[in-house]
Amino acid sequence: MALGLALACCLAWAVLLLGRGFFWLARDDDSDAATLPEPPRWPGVAAIIPARDEAETIGETVRGLLAQDYPGPFRLVVVDDRSTDGTGDVARAAAAGDPRLTVIRGRARPPGWTGKLWALEQGLAEALREPPGRLLFTDADIRHAPDSLRRLVQRAEAGGLVLVSLMARLRCASAAELWLIPAFIFFFQMLYPFRWSNDPSARTAAAAGGCVLLDRRGFQRAGGLAPIRGAIIDDCALARRMKGVGPIWTGLTERVESLRPYEGAGAIRRMVARTAYAQLGYNALTLAGMIAALALVYLAPPALALLAGGPARWLGLLAWGGMALAFAPTLRRFGMSPLRGLALPGIAAAYMLFTLDSAFAEWRGRGGMWKGEAGPRADRATGAD
Repeated sequence: MALGLALACCLAWAVLLLGRGFFWLARDDDSDAATLPEPPRWPGVAAIIPARDEAETIGETVRGLLAQDYPGPFRLVVVDDRSTDGTGDVARAAAAGDPRLTVIRGRARPPGWTGKLWALEQGLAEALREPPGRLLFTDADIRHAPDSLRRLVQRAEAGGLVLVSLMARLRCASAAELWLIPAFIFFFQMLYPFRWSNDPSARTAAAAGGCVLLDRRGFQRAGGLAPIRGAIIDDCALARRMKGVGPIWTGLTERVESLRPYEGAGAIRRMVARTAYAQLGYNALTLAGMIAALALVYLAPPALALLAGGPARWLGLLAWGGMALAFAPTLRRFGMSPLRGLALPGIAAAYMLFTLDSAFAEWRGRGGMWKGEAGPRADRATGAD
């Protein structure tokens, strides 16, 4: 039995290493952005930030966007989604009177919409008063390098792309972040291999909601936000819609950085738990199957290496080594030793617990919370939708 389990572990890692678009190499990034041709005409861009109680970071986000070296017309809409901490005032102060900023006060979420998408929808109504060529959806805790927008538009225009998204570099300073954040990037790419997402002939479609540049006409052809208004994993839902009307591209970056701190494991747990069960289609059987698969892939190899004997032990060591090898490129992007990859089984166990917590929250009617507000599934449970 141990030998059969060991063979299954090795087969699983062979598939992950060779059969999922080489996601683990973490090479799909925007490091080539400066070499892309400049467009003959720079389209107008309107950026929209949904913000609820983001006074701590919104100022830096606004200053970074208004300091872009973008050659074309640019304006910024901040949707102050009923904040209680002065988010809108902080945004205005950061702009220092720059007329390119508009702050609007958000209205209560109607049934059927998630909070973030409803805030974006209200921002769109303002941004489309003078329709721009491109739309930028970004978060209130994102720091943009001065050339961020210019490089995004260069890539979009050079490739005729209807969506360009960058996975923001997440903060990695606290002990919890050092151990858990690189794995978040690794697991995201495992679920949505960027090479597949960027291939027009592949079904996979991925985006990272912190930085999404859209072709406005393509976005309108895809139906806007209304078709995905109830999506918890809204960035990938939007990517699927946009891939239906044209090519998309998603990659890693050093130009876009998250300012959100995760001082403890509990904060990371809440981030993961918000969407994990939605990723599984809210299906308990799928959840059970996923936990079993993760146990085979991540927990069985070290267990075999430490507890089994004979060929099963060696195969367990081989699978564990393959696991560490796969994690090494992501660790290097964060400036960490590849030896940390040996701890991936324990890190994966933590993410398994976060996923179970996501299911428990959904079963208690607290799933998909955004800024303390329940989402569309809670609306249906109460008959509000």
